[in-house]
Amino acid sequence: MSVAVQLGPRASLADLLAIPEEQRFHEIVDGELVRKAMPSGPHGRAQRVLGGRIGDPYDRRPGGRLPGGWWITTETEVQFAEDQVYRPDVVGWLRERLPELPRTTPIPVRPDWVCEVQSPSTARLDRVKKMRVYQRCGVPHYWMVDPEDQTLTVYRWTPEGYLLILTAERGERVRAEPFGEVELEMDALFGDEAT
Repeated sequence: MSVAVQLGPRASLADLLAIPEEQRFHEIVDGELVRKAMPSGPHGRAQRVLGGRIGDPYDRRPGGRLPGGWWITTETEVQFAEDQVYRPDVVGWLRERLPELPRTTPIPVRPDWVCEVQSPSTARLDRVKKMRVYQRCGVPHYWMVDPEDQTLTVYRWTPEGYLLILTAERGERVRAEPFGEVELEMDALFGDEAT
């Protein structure tokens, strides 16, 4: 004998936006309202360093001595589907696709790059559920930074699934698409820069 289990109502964008902004550290994942983990020191540092290393040269108009051509933000609400509203740790849009950064929240435009800095409590969510949604929505570039393992993993979108492009660990210097003009020092991301 099987018993039907009645699921509660799915979380909506209205439910998310009903949370006062100063308390809204939530996402809607598969229709469920999920509070994001509080970042550890290594998580926050990796997010800040990466945001600066990518944002400083790219978050500007194209042209000039720096590459530019992107909008780079952190912890910005992005709506991927009605039941999928995430706050990626670092996220970017090509300015040629998004000439002006929307003032509305969540942003309803698919990003061109997403980076999730993993926490022990959310690593599986980033590697499985969110990655599936990013793949389904066609996010061209997905990075995962793991402060515990001190690794960077870079994926490129293909219709068949994400293609692993690069893995890097502490002690290495890499150039990772779509930001290949900038060399990233893994020691700076996970601790201190080499002298």
